[in-house]
Amino acid sequence: MVIDLAALPARPLTPVRSATPALSLLHVLPSFAVGGVQVRLARVINALGDRYRHRILALDGNRGAAALIDPALDTSVDTMPRARQSLPAALFAIRDRIAATKPDRLLTYNWGAIEWALAASLFGICPHIHFEDGFGPEECDKRLWRRSILRRLALSRATTVVVPSRNLENIARREWHLPATRLRYIPNGIDADHFAAPPEDAALFTRDRDEVIIGTVAPLRPEKNVARLVRVFARLATRLPTRLAIAGAGAQRDEIETLARGLGLAGRVIFLGGVAEPQRALALFDIFALSSNTEQMPMSVLEAMAIGLPVASVDVGDVKAMLAPENRGYVVAKTDEPAFADALDALVSTPQRRAELGALNRAHVRRHYSWETMVDEYDRVFSAR
Repeated sequence: MVIDLAALPARPLTPVRSATPALSLLHVLPSFAVGGVQVRLARVINALGDRYRHRILALDGNRGAAALIDPALDTSVDTMPRARQSLPAALFAIRDRIAATKPDRLLTYNWGAIEWALAASLFGICPHIHFEDGFGPEECDKRLWRRSILRRLALSRATTVVVPSRNLENIARREWHLPATRLRYIPNGIDADHFAAPPEDAALFTRDRDEVIIGTVAPLRPEKNVARLVRVFARLATRLPTRLAIAGAGAQRDEIETLARGLGLAGRVIFLGGVAEPQRALALFDIFALSSNTEQMPMSVLEAMAIGLPVASVDVGDVKAMLAPENRGYVVAKTDEPAFADALDALVSTPQRRAELGALNRAHVRRHYSWETMVDEYDRVFSAR
């Protein structure tokens, strides 16, 4: 997920005003740095108003996303750094922290909070909800068996396990042996109106009237594999003027820039760095491309759809299912770079088809991935309705 999502506050729902005592929720995250999961949680907290009291623990000490939460709400963000101790000692310390906090619900997020999920399973202090959003680069193609076993144990007594993709739902049932009755599929939602007519930002780069811009929005990390997209761009057969725009920052930028120069693409690949409002970059694109090794339900694809772009992508997570049916033919196996180049070539050379697919994607995202529906589903999970 792209860090710059923080600058995209969704149009808030009218905050819920509750006449009953607010439920206390203890959220445990590996980090509360600004990122996709954290931004989503902050937005949901704001939308749900005073129906809940939120206690957030950032295990790495990073509390950057706290600034995104309405200060009028009963919310605190604290830390509990991992101590160097045995697993049993860590589990007892976690048990004591949960007991001292006295939450009505414990909510854990992703692999980095799995010890808290395990403590919840062992000690059963309060109802436990786990959110799983995907995997790091070490589990792109296959889950580590030790982790799968620990997930089975840690999530075996969870009240609910929430996933944003059907792909993750299948993994949870098949590999972690979780029953369907305790799995909850909640796809990410987006405020499509926020992307209805974004201004083009000439400060990012200027484009010629006749050129076609292929673009992506992604942090420059190994699992996003933007290098793959650069290699594919070098394969394009089209003679139309084209450039590749990359919006995102990260440790791999120097490596990817070196690759682009080595492929003779200097001047045709634009590195925009971190973009505070991704929709300003998206407004300059004609085609959105995704080249990740692993995804589940990427917000960048929803944003591209909401702004009305056609998408060419590798087949990861739920990307193909997310798109309008007519766009799904431009999703290819992630190891097939020639096919990826063909998909992009087909879109570059057919402006009318690009416009048709963009309109279909915009309608599809509005119909199936609304922000309001996602918030309502989270409310139901939090309150165990």
